[in-house]
Order: sequence, then C-alpha cells, then structure tokens
Amino acid sequence: MKLALFAVLVAVTGLEIACSDDRPTVAAASSVAPASPSDPQPTSPRAEAFLIASGPLVVENQVDVAAQREGVVSSIQVEAGAHVHPGDLLAQLDDRQVAADLEAAKAHTRSTAADLHNWEAEAKVLDSDLQRAQKMWDAGLITKEQFEHAKYKAESDHWDVERVKETLTNAEASERSLSLELEKTRIRAPFDGVVARRYARVGQTVASGDRLFWVSAEGPLRLRFTLPETFLGHVATGESLELFSPDVPDAHQQVRVIEVSPVVDPSSGTIEVLCQIVGAPQRLRPGMQASVRVPKPQ
Repeated sequence: MKLALFAVLVAVTGLEIACSDDRPTVAAASSVAPASPSDPQPTSPRAEAFLIASGPLVVENQVDVAAQREGVVSSIQVEAGAHVHPGDLLAQLDDRQVAADLEAAKAHTRSTAADLHNWEAEAKVLDSDLQRAQKMWDAGLITKEQFEHAKYKAESDHWDVERVKETLTNAEASERSLSLELEKTRIRAPFDGVVARRYARVGQTVASGDRLFWVSAEGPLRLRFTLPETFLGHVATGESLELFSPDVPDAHQQVRVIEVSPVVDPSSGTIEVLCQIVGAPQRLRPGMQASVRVPKPQ
C-alpha cells in the first residue's frame, strides 16, 4: 500500500513539473505575432522626395517633306537612314515642261529688253529733234504747229519707253515665277538630319502637299512632360534633373530645364516642362521613352 501511494505521488509531481515547463514556452510563442501581409511596407525616403515624370524624347526639327507642286517622281537620291544637310537633293520630279516654259520666258525677257533699248534710242533721237525745233521756233523759222508736233512726238515716245519698261518687269517676274516652279521639282533637305522614312516611289504621281520623306534632326534631344499644378513656381529654367530611360537602362544623364509653361492647363490641372539633354546622348534616340526625377515641393 505504501509503495502504491508513493508511486501516485511521484506521478502527480512529474505531471506538475511538466505543465509548469510548458506554460512559459506557449506564452513566449504567443507574444511574437506573425507579420500581416496587409501591413504597409516602409517607403524609401528617395521615392518620397521625387516625382517620376515620363515622356518621349523629341527634337526641335522633325518634319514631313511634302511636294510643293504636282508631278511625277523621276528619281530618288536617298534612302531611309541617309544623313543629309540643308539643300541636299532628296528626289526629283519630272521638270521637262517647266524647264521649257522657263526657256520661253527667258527668251521673252530678252526680246522685251531689246525692244526697250530700241525705244530708248528712238526717244533720244526725238529729244534731239525737239531741241532743234525749239531753236528754230525761237528763231521764227518754223510755225507753232511744227514745234508742238515735235514736242508731242517726243513726249509720246517717252511714254512708250515707260510702257516697255513695265512689260520687261512683267516678263522678268514671269521668269522668276517659272524658276521657282522649276525649283519645286527638286525635293531638298530642309536641315541637317537623317531620313527617317521614304514615302515616294519612282514613277509615282504626286499632288501638292503629298508626303515624300520624313526627315528628323538627331539632336539636341529634348524631353517634354507635364507636372501637377502644385509644381508651378518650384521648377525653374536652368535647373538640372536626372534622366533615365528603360530603352537604355545604363544611360543616366543630366538634363537642363529650358522652358516651363507659365500657365496651368485647365483641362488637366498640369503644367508643361521642356528639358534638353546636356552632353552626348549615350545611345538615346528621338522617339525613345525617358523619365526624370523631379524634386517634390517642400
């Protein structure tokens, strides 16, 4: 009996010790709560201090070169990717008709100029006759009617000289007009740049205003973007910003603010900012997407 009672006491004591060892462990585990997925993550101070603004890289000179008169494309001198300079010939329209009209106009101008010289020479002769008639009238050797006849004939000839002068002016203007029409048949590059696209084909009939080439300058590269109206007065001309592009991840450049819109667009509540890349563009090209970090107003 004593042995049985002693065994029961030992078992109860061991159970109490085991329970007393477990309680602190459970309490310690429950004191560390697992992180909730919905808890807000800490934000980088750099991300809070800047606003990322994006837009395409553009250049000031980028145009579609269009035909200035109708005609048939007779030749193409450049292809897409060609570098051109102002005045370089891009294409040629058929100019045979205009060239022939110009030659006729030049001949008419020369003929009118010769006619003018003839009238001017005759006017000098009649002026000489008038001076002689004046002396004879003063000496009483001729009648008044004879003197007035010489006078009015000389005056009439001077009016003929003025008429031919105006005819010559009109002929020269027609010649210049045809020279301009002939020049319009030669499609030329408007500025330094690269031929981005070619729309024209040899033998194609084009009308005035039809696109023939797309010519784009290669620099300086600019970035145009918008900012909330709260940035008005906080972005100044000449300020430097950091630029980066997803198309060229390793290209990090500085841009300089060259233009800030002085007014807010009422439809969007934004202002427009124009920046220009400082230095070489590092493989950046017009049309690529780029972003800048703009310090937030404090």
